[in-house]
Amino acid sequence: MHRVIGETALEDTQVSVEEALEIYRDVVRTRRFDERALALQRRGWMSGYPPYKGQEGSQVGAAHALADADWLVPTYRSNAMQIAHGVPMSDILLFRRGYPEYTSDHDLNVFPQAVPIATQIPHAAGLGMAANYNGREEAICCYFGDGATSEGDFHEGLNFAGVFEAPVVFFCENNHWAISLPRERQTASKTIAQKAEAYGFEGVRVDGNDPLAVRELTEAALERARDGEPVLVESLTYRQGAHTTSDDPSRYREEQEDLPDWRTADPLERYESYLREQGVLDDAFAEEVREEAEAELEEAVEIAESTPVPEPGEVFEPVYDDVPPRLDTQRAWLEEFASREEIQELEH
Repeated sequence: MHRVIGETALEDTQVSVEEALEIYRDVVRTRRFDERALALQRRGWMSGYPPYKGQEGSQVGAAHALADADWLVPTYRSNAMQIAHGVPMSDILLFRRGYPEYTSDHDLNVFPQAVPIATQIPHAAGLGMAANYNGREEAICCYFGDGATSEGDFHEGLNFAGVFEAPVVFFCENNHWAISLPRERQTASKTIAQKAEAYGFEGVRVDGNDPLAVRELTEAALERARDGEPVLVESLTYRQGAHTTSDDPSRYREEQEDLPDWRTADPLERYESYLREQGVLDDAFAEEVREEAEAELEEAVEIAESTPVPEPGEVFEPVYDDVPPRLDTQRAWLEEFASREEIQELEH
């Protein structure tokens, strides 16, 4: 189990003071995004949202390990990881309102979010195999939750990566709950990390509420992946909130879980305390970070609210290069339907 906080002084880590503070900034930014997004959903601003409070340390730490050329293959709960990697907050808010996933003009190597469980894992293995085939020096970081390890796609993706030495880090964020199912009810394995042995590569565990530990371990895993050695990372964290805004965790979760304190500790409070103890964080910087996060959020919400609603026919445009006749027929029907007087009255 790799851990820094509580065991290592900052000066003895691989992380500079400057980066440690940037990681703090991203943990604060992503915490405020999660809180604001949840509040927006509750007032009907968007239809649904998957909270990640309690998992910011894990996701931000992993994002800071990525090189510019590396690929991030996310899923629906990896919003903190995407934001820390550079995806604008407004893109994620717009996606949750039904817009195309990436509306900004960023040039990041980020796949679309996968909402079906584990379907992105074979894609990540294929992306790594393609990198090898084309001689590209890049690694792929594939994010998924512990529940995804019970899906066939998990086993198929890891098997392909092992056989073909694909440069992939399979980053499993074990938050203890797959919706309402605790980890011990979905696998008899002592750890998720040890599952990698069946596919011929290493599995490692990290304290997911320690962003510095995640940053160090994930960077090392990505370096190994670039050398043709896939790695399965099990990041141990805890989901403080609901699975999604349609979930009620009080129906299946006790107030006190049988987990160690470090596993359920709040990563923001824990990391802030550590940085203050190390003498690198003061009240003035913390307040500056909070104010900047609020301003960024206000701008993101404003962008999302001012973005024009796409025309119905636009949904067909990014599907095929040469549009088949059946889609032309469907688009014509949809545009005619949307132009009807009764539909126009409903919109207004």
